[in-house]
Amino acid sequence: MENIYQPFLMRIEKITEEAPGVRTFRLRFENKEEEDRFDFKAGQFGEYSVFGVGESTFCIASSPTRQGYIECTFRQVGKVTTALANCNEGDTIGFRGPYGNIFPLEEWKGKNLLFIAGGIALPPMRCVIWNALDLRENFKSVSIVYGARTVEDLVYKSELEEWKSRPDVNLTLTVDPGGETPEWKGEVGFVPSVVEKLAPSGEDTIAIVCGPPIMIKFTFPVLEKLGFKEDAIYTTLENRMKCGFGKCGRCNVGKYYVCKDGPVFTYQQLKELPDEY
Repeated sequence: MENIYQPFLMRIEKITEEAPGVRTFRLRFENKEEEDRFDFKAGQFGEYSVFGVGESTFCIASSPTRQGYIECTFRQVGKVTTALANCNEGDTIGFRGPYGNIFPLEEWKGKNLLFIAGGIALPPMRCVIWNALDLRENFKSVSIVYGARTVEDLVYKSELEEWKSRPDVNLTLTVDPGGETPEWKGEVGFVPSVVEKLAPSGEDTIAIVCGPPIMIKFTFPVLEKLGFKEDAIYTTLENRMKCGFGKCGRCNVGKYYVCKDGPVFTYQQLKELPDEY
């Protein structure tokens, strides 16, 4: 588009209630030519807008291997996300993107993949998980560790069941102490503790971590202890992004603009940033 601020018009084809206050939108382009030209990679994000209200930044939660639509998952927490939550199937919203760098799946070929996610941070992971599973022959073992505050807060419940049933995926689910139900058969404990208990090998393995800052803070040392190299641990940062392409400066941390130099970073890169990230 000539105007970098002009969004694509997207029709909400499907709305899925994932957890309390959490929804997934499946979006299709209203203009078929724009749909045919559109392309993105796992890890990139967009700006989703309700006209007259504003924009919010979310990752693209669907895989680039799934053509014809994109999906986003969001929690209702503010003005824009409340306006989005009030939308219905068939409504039109805006989308700008894709922006940012990517998860380098090409470089990961032939390696084991370990996905570690907490709470509403599974959506950025979902994109790359499905991307990897749709190209399953390119990777060795695929393991997923996912936790939430309560059983009810787990998102993508039907997909979790699908991953659990696959013989080529190792899925471990956990909830915080006190968040379990009588029927719960998964782990009970915080994600970093569960990862330490599982003790996955860091040999020839890529770890992708996404979650609340406190979860990430305590998971990285566990992975280091297990032998993971700093440049083999990846995460994605969405906090503080606003415009999407480095004009507003809101996402500037140290020498990086998260929207342009990220949102995907290695642990090695993050160690160069000030504590404020």
